[in-house]
Amino acid sequence: MTATATPLTTVSAAPPALRWTTEALVALFELPFNDLLFRAQQVHRQNHEANAIQLSTLLSIKTGGCSEDCGYCSQSAHHGEVEREALLEVDEVIAAAQAAKDKGATRFCMGAAWRGPKDKDLDRVTDMIEAVKALGLETCVTLGMLKQGQAERLKAAGLDYYNHNLDTAPEFYGQVITTHAQSDRFDTLGQVRDAGLKVCCGGIVGMGETRRARAALLAELANMSPPPESVPINQLVPMPGTPLENAPPLDPFEFVRTIAVARISMPGSMVRLSAGRQEMSDELQALCFLAGANSIFYGDKLLTAGNPEADRDEALFARLGLAAA
Repeated sequence: MTATATPLTTVSAAPPALRWTTEALVALFELPFNDLLFRAQQVHRQNHEANAIQLSTLLSIKTGGCSEDCGYCSQSAHHGEVEREALLEVDEVIAAAQAAKDKGATRFCMGAAWRGPKDKDLDRVTDMIEAVKALGLETCVTLGMLKQGQAERLKAAGLDYYNHNLDTAPEFYGQVITTHAQSDRFDTLGQVRDAGLKVCCGGIVGMGETRRARAALLAELANMSPPPESVPINQLVPMPGTPLENAPPLDPFEFVRTIAVARISMPGSMVRLSAGRQEMSDELQALCFLAGANSIFYGDKLLTAGNPEADRDEALFARLGLAAA
């Protein structure tokens, strides 16, 4: 990749023709911490409300038994310890979505542990999407890799966003996942875009990757045309029984730097604090908001990992003067 301008010369959003190089993003990572956060906050205020946080809730609609071997995931049939659960009934999903809306969530995300959905499963998922949409919530699903025509079916049901993360840098991907290639993920993302759906796509940090690999992941995301509308940044939650259960924790300041570089390189995207918030102090979350995070998953559980309780989030928002978007 080549850059037509140097991103470090301006605080404003990169022009559309600019492609972010890994080297340019590494240079951002290496700025003094205060300078990086100052830059990120300036970009954030140019593109978003300063103190507004979007609230989303994620529900696992089918848990465990996935055929993929993602090294971080306890839902993998290769090494997971999560008890398998069948696809939920539509009524169960409606009840969970209504509870999320009552707590202030504006987007409801549904995740299923599949390599990809079978058409018969998609029938029930589209029923879920239609029912959640009828409640007045934005809808998002993460169902794995899609086959031709499935993205169009989801769009017709009223789906707003499809989540499919890149997970990590291309050069590190094979150390985490071997049952499919990262190019398969790009194929699904292309189908999602072609169907007119919005893209939710991010990654996981703290899996033993280098800072350069984190920069390379963000470069891949930022150089999508257009960049994802939502960018979830997950901090690895080491799950028992998975290959990464003993991964060393990421330096908290490095996580904040990752949020800041995501904000600067993808100025118009919603940058979401996702997995790992359960382990974060209020002070660390506050730094992430300062660095440009403006979306969170809200509720008691995030797929198979814990998530801060809604009351704690509300108290933190009150302390920081933040408001739900």
